Amino acid sequence: MAAAVTRRARRFPPVGGGPEAGPCGGAMRAVVLLWLLLPGLAALEPLSVGLAIGVASALTGYLSHPSFYCSYVECCPGSGHRLNATALREQLDGRLFGQHLAKEVVLRAVTGFSNNPSPKKPLTLSLHGWAGTGKNFLSQLLARHVHPAGLRSKFVHLFLATLHFPHPQRVPLYQEQLQNWIRGNVSACAHSVFIFDEMDKMHQGLIDAIKPFLDYYEQVDGVSYRKAIFIFLSNAGGDLINKAALDFWTSGKRREDIQLKDLEPMLSVGVFNNKNSGLWHSSLIDRNLIDYFVPLLPLEHKHVKMCVRAEMIARGHEVDEKVVQAVADEMTYFPKETRIYSDKGCKTVQAKLDIHEDIAKAVD
Repeated sequence: MAAAVTRRARRFPPVGGGPEAGPCGGAMRAVVLLWLLLPGLAALEPLSVGLAIGVASALTGYLSHPSFYCSYVECCPGSGHRLNATALREQLDGRLFGQHLAKEVVLRAVTGFSNNPSPKKPLTLSLHGWAGTGKNFLSQLLARHVHPAGLRSKFVHLFLATLHFPHPQRVPLYQEQLQNWIRGNVSACAHSVFIFDEMDKMHQGLIDAIKPFLDYYEQVDGVSYRKAIFIFLSNAGGDLINKAALDFWTSGKRREDIQLKDLEPMLSVGVFNNKNSGLWHSSLIDRNLIDYFVPLLPLEHKHVKMCVRAEMIARGHEVDEKVVQAVADEMTYFPKETRIYSDKGCKTVQAKLDIHEDIAKAVD
């Protein structure tokens, strides 16, 4: 973690730096430009020198303007930035299947947060569900709608528990590094996005280090975290979500009738009491600092087929229903007696589709 933090931190400007630095940054660029012009200015008449300085100042002002500068260099969104809710909804409808709850909750949460000029705390979401249900896709989609470069953005930060925090004996060190990392990057961009994957593999107590940044403080050590977004991804609680979905199906109720109130209280308590959740007895839950526990439901056979079609379209191929059916049928489902839900969601759809494409090419 130490090495990773050091390497990535170099990508970010110091506090007050970057294109957001305002007139000071523009003035500095003007000084540099004038310094470069000095040899030529020495040979000019005073009137010409004055004209040259005026032109240089005007040119510097234009080049320093965010509308120009930020078309070539990634900039932190300004205070007037608003998320495009219509575009987000369209992408959710087109690529996130079988997740009416997650779509509704996330869209409402991020739209309300984006439209609020003075939020009281950062937006904090905890996404739960089995593998392949769409947690990573959803978090990355949200990141792209805040910062178009997504995970490639210097303002979006992805942490993997097993990669960045592997050793339990180093938890105090990780906590200190994590605090410094978040503090430094929010100082550089108030709209920073932090994604914590594999929360179910995170060591107990580690995540509590970020509690001060998620709380209802106007500032912490001179830095405001109220416009940042924190997203937790976890498999923990997936068994509870699956059982609730199966109970609905067994009782003859429609999947779409499941509401957040049917799952969120059970999910938050279950994660709080689960020693393998990364949020076991966490102050983030105890102090109600997680705004939404977002359940992602297990995917049925029809949803897997939707994933296959979407992947074929994304690859620029015509949809072949025989291939769609074949890929969906190759997935394994549970419970064994009824085979309703895919035990890997759509996670292996791409790999299975690759095999079918290779077979098709070999036949041709």
